[in-house]
Amino acid sequence: QVQLMESGGGSVQPGGSLRLSCAASGSTLDYYAIAWFRQTPGKEREGVSCINNNNGQTYYAESVTGRVTISTDNAKTTVYLQMDSLKPEDTAVYYCGAVHDALSVQAMCAGFRNVDTIKWGKGTPVTVSS
Repeated sequence: QVQLMESGGGSVQPGGSLRLSCAASGSTLDYYAIAWFRQTPGKEREGVSCINNNNGQTYYAESVTGRVTISTDNAKTTVYLQMDSLKPEDTAVYYCGAVHDALSVQAMCAGFRNVDTIKWGKGTPVTVSS
């Protein structure tokens, strides 16, 4: 079963950039969809972006469209989230999650729903502050 580990979080000033990584072990990500969600204290986890490695389709939340790019490496072992023009409201713990069945892919990617079938990493914190 796939295991995920996030990295790349940190502290940046508004307008800065970060690239988050989601590294897989136990399996490649060829037949998975991978999503990035974020969470702040007291709030539900919200979807940021998703990539379906079965067909390459990508999805973005309205709040990050134009500032964020999701991609997968050629080996299909790591998914990246390039975040530019960061804002204080982007501050959160960022998690990557993986699913492979079609219904879960639809729910997680098209609907950014936090479904029970998602395999999560442990998260990486991002702080945007001057």
